[in-house]
Amino acid sequence: MPYPKIIAVIFASFLMLLPLSEPLVAQNDEYRIARLQYRGGGDWYNDPSSLTNLIRFARQHIPINLSEQYDDVAIGSRDIHRYPFLFMTGHGNVVVNQAEAQNIREYVDNGGFLYIDDDYGFDPYVREILSIIFPDDELIELPINHPIYNQVFEFPDGLPKIHEHDGLPPQGFGIFRNGRLGVYYTYESNLADGWAYDVHNNPEEITQKALRMGVNLLVYAFTSYR
Repeated sequence: MPYPKIIAVIFASFLMLLPLSEPLVAQNDEYRIARLQYRGGGDWYNDPSSLTNLIRFARQHIPINLSEQYDDVAIGSRDIHRYPFLFMTGHGNVVVNQAEAQNIREYVDNGGFLYIDDDYGFDPYVREILSIIFPDDELIELPINHPIYNQVFEFPDGLPKIHEHDGLPPQGFGIFRNGRLGVYYTYESNLADGWAYDVHNNPEEITQKALRMGVNLLVYAFTSYR
C-alpha cells in the first residue's frame, strides 16, 4: 500500500539519524530498534512478540530497510545510543539511578525517541522515573491534531483505545526537549497488546488500529531527529 506523501521524506529524513552520538545498529544496511531492559521488578520482557509483529507490519507499509529482529538493551548501557527507537513497557516497578537517568536524558537529547506503553499498573512508576530523568520538563498530553497521529495512517480522534483496562479514555503524553518530542507515553490504550495479536484475542479492527498507530510512532521517530 503506497503512501506517496511520505516516501521521499522518509528516506531523506532517516539518513539524518546518522549524527547520533553512537553509530546506529546496522547489519547488511538494515536498521534495528530496541526494547528497554530496566531494574525494579517490572516485567520489561512481557509480550515478546509485540515488536516482532510491529516490525513485520511496518516493513510492509513503509520504505525503510528495518531489520526483522530487535534487540534488548539495558537502560544504563551506552548501547541505547545506537538505536533511533526505544520501546519500554511493563506492569510493575521501575528503578533508575542517576547514571541511568543521565543516559536516557542524553539519548533523547541526541535525537533518540523513547516510547513507553503502560501495560496496566505501570503508570505511577513511569511518572516517577520520568520526573527523575527529566526533572525540569512537564509530561503533557498531546492534542489530537499532533503530527504523531497522522504520519502515515490518520487518527483524527487521537490515540486509539486497544485494551479496556479501567475503561478510561486513552491518553498520549509527551516530553519535549529543545522543542522536539523525544518521549511519548501511552496510558489506557496499550498499543503493545494490540501488536501481540498472537497472544491477545483482539478483534481484527483493534489489531489494525494498534499496528497502524505503531507505524506512525516509528515514522515519527525516524523523521523527527534534529
